Amino acid sequence: MKILIDQNISFRILSKLKSFPEAQHVDKIGLTDARDRSIWEYAIQNDFAILTFDKDFFQMASLMGVPPKIIWIRTGNLKTSEIVKLLEDNVILIKEFLTRDHYKDIACLELDW
Repeated sequence: MKILIDQNISFRILSKLKSFPEAQHVDKIGLTDARDRSIWEYAIQNDFAILTFDKDFFQMASLMGVPPKIIWIRTGNLKTSEIVKLLEDNVILIKEFLTRDHYKDIACLELDW
């Protein structure tokens, strides 16, 4: 279960995100300032879900379906520690969303407080 973290979330989250050890940040894989479509294509080709604050990925998923899966944080900007807490508080739901057949056709998981 791999998560690709969008540029609107700090790369510093990687060292704090214990429940998702395969997570990568777009900055670490050469996609700094890449267009959303490039990130989308990379996620498809490399079996990633996308973690983002950006509604554009939700809109792309609505039009194009899955893959990739989108984890959309709908809280507005948060500190890195708050994002980690939100993800850790929802780790079971996120893992089920990414792996269970029950969710295979659902493109976007929206997280909020």
